[in-house]
Amino acid sequence: MRLQKFVDRLPIMDTLKPRRKDEKSTYYEVELKEVRQKLHRDLRPTRLWGYNGSFPGPTIEAEEGENIQVKWMNKLPDRHILPIDRSIHNVAHQPEVRTVTHLHGSVTEPESDGYPEAWFTRDFRQVGPAFEKEVYEYPNIQRATTLWYHDHAMGITRLNVYAGLVGMYLIRGKREKAMDLPTGKYEVPLVITDRSFEEDGSLSYPTQPDDAGENLPNPSIVPAFNGDTILVNGKVWPYQEVEPRKYRFRILNASNTRTYRLSLDSGQPIYQIGSDGGLLSKTIKQEELAIAPAERMDVIIDFSKHKDSRIVLKNDLGPDAAPEDETDEVMEWRVNLPLSGKDDSRIPAYLSTIPSLRKNNIRTIRNLSLSGSEDEYGRPLLLLDGRMWDDPITEKPGLGDTEIWAIRNLTNFPHPIHIHLVQFQVIDRQPFDLELYNEDGRLLFTGPPVAPEQNELGWKDTISAPSGQITRVIAKFEPFTGDYVWHCHILEHEDYDMMRPFTVRRPKE
Repeated sequence: MRLQKFVDRLPIMDTLKPRRKDEKSTYYEVELKEVRQKLHRDLRPTRLWGYNGSFPGPTIEAEEGENIQVKWMNKLPDRHILPIDRSIHNVAHQPEVRTVTHLHGSVTEPESDGYPEAWFTRDFRQVGPAFEKEVYEYPNIQRATTLWYHDHAMGITRLNVYAGLVGMYLIRGKREKAMDLPTGKYEVPLVITDRSFEEDGSLSYPTQPDDAGENLPNPSIVPAFNGDTILVNGKVWPYQEVEPRKYRFRILNASNTRTYRLSLDSGQPIYQIGSDGGLLSKTIKQEELAIAPAERMDVIIDFSKHKDSRIVLKNDLGPDAAPEDETDEVMEWRVNLPLSGKDDSRIPAYLSTIPSLRKNNIRTIRNLSLSGSEDEYGRPLLLLDGRMWDDPITEKPGLGDTEIWAIRNLTNFPHPIHIHLVQFQVIDRQPFDLELYNEDGRLLFTGPPVAPEQNELGWKDTISAPSGQITRVIAKFEPFTGDYVWHCHILEHEDYDMMRPFTVRRPKE
């Protein structure tokens, strides 16, 4: 289905209002509801699931150190709107519609982290084996940054997120407020997703892989999915009218599989000031932004020299892109509004201090692999360190331990790896002979370690691990103990079976 670009105005998500607030905490209630939402001028309303009945959900804002409580209330129907593969993770014996919300990038106790088996059904009628509490607590004991919340239910995360269960969460801080960055209506969240649609406007998602055999379950999970249409803030290829001045954009890649390579067709730079874990140490002038699923980038774009221009946010599809692929564009800015006042905002050169974790006492170096195999149906089965979700836990850092995780990608494509609880730092990447390793297990490096990109030098919770390379990250596991997870954030991979639990141990355990 071909839809005309840049005919719908960019929506801005509402900021969630608390039910009550006192000195100890701020309390919110959020209902997960089915909704029909118009995503494009020429599309009939699409049946979706949304937090508080909107896609994306409302933005939650918190101050550093503010204790936030959220009751996530499942009000969804008992039947799913997308095809469920019942052959994985005992899904056949579980309720069809289950949800559990994960605040991605949050430093949170395990009971509020959105553990995949802590799911619950409508009105908490049924709960999963790891379910512990109805009201989640987010202490926000971390730097001001851009987080996001999304569903994390075991075996159906890809479907629940694709149905619309995503939203943005901002932590504010005093330092950030004192830096004269663009604020108010000049600070804009951009939640980028991709979707495909049927002629009637409904979501289109494959029931089986393209090369499905006769014995494959139907429906069956697919190894990856890229939609043919790009949405921003829940609108297909929208436009935004802006003034000739500086704007701050909080960019989130909330797509299931797709990585974006973003640039401006005007040729002007994008100034990146922050990443997953908040402000970088210095502003980076970028010609292109590569952003994998679940990554966030905090940027400033200066429209002051582009009055009466139209500027398109482009997505580089690479040299092998099909001519008919229209996902090479994301949205359009129209610099046609009059300047409402003097622009006193600035693009600081220096932003923050980021102490290196490499100065810590390194307790453990873990050599971990990303590998591929096949299941009994011949489907791709992607694993972390060769283990399934249900295998015994092998990663057990102690509380306060600093560890290096060396992630060896033995597959033919990159994986965005997310570790819950912690913000980590990227040390380096080193290429090796992948073909030789897969032949006989010999590790032959083909080049020296390569330092991370400049915009990867801040705090991260999700990092792209390229094929045929070892990606090394360092993290300090604190301040909570208990069970968490690490996984690939390509959601089709996460659901089957590229996710593993890890446990942060109490001292002397």
